[in-house]
Amino acid sequence: MNSSKQGRRRRSSSVLIYKEPPESPEQLSDQSALPNLNASWVNGKGAWVIHGVLIALLKLIFDSLPGMTQETSWTLTNISYMTGSYIMFHYVQGVPFDFNAGAYDNLNMWEQIDNGDQYTPAKKFLLFVPIALFLLSTHYTHYDLTYFTINCLAVVAVIIPKLPFSHRMRIALFSGPPENR
Repeated sequence: MNSSKQGRRRRSSSVLIYKEPPESPEQLSDQSALPNLNASWVNGKGAWVIHGVLIALLKLIFDSLPGMTQETSWTLTNISYMTGSYIMFHYVQGVPFDFNAGAYDNLNMWEQIDNGDQYTPAKKFLLFVPIALFLLSTHYTHYDLTYFTINCLAVVAVIIPKLPFSHRMRIALFSGPPENR
């Protein structure tokens, strides 16, 4: 029995957590050659206001649906904003413009903002918005346990990737780390 187990290989895990390697000197020089238009808008005028406008529009859209309660409307607003925020800042990698020779291809937008520096004013604001929306939605759902759990899971899923310990960390479901680039 012992000899039959020695020849078998262990099954690999379906979830893999790995850290992106640092940029090569070529990538660093490409990144410093031109401004990153993908992430520089975050510090522009009106960029912070748009988050409030989007949240208000989502709330109005969900309130206009017939039969929608305030609790469900706030929870859907929270989930919609958190999902959009996660996809935009943490899921999509690279730059949609082809002007920098792939210098940012292995970074998501959160890692591109302010050249990856932590706790800049823009990043503090983008960390504050989901927390404030969570607190608002929790208050207006009257602290109902079901809505609280849904809202809490949504905010945790968006806040954890923003924290410094998860900088350049990737979680791959059902696949391995990417090939060497």
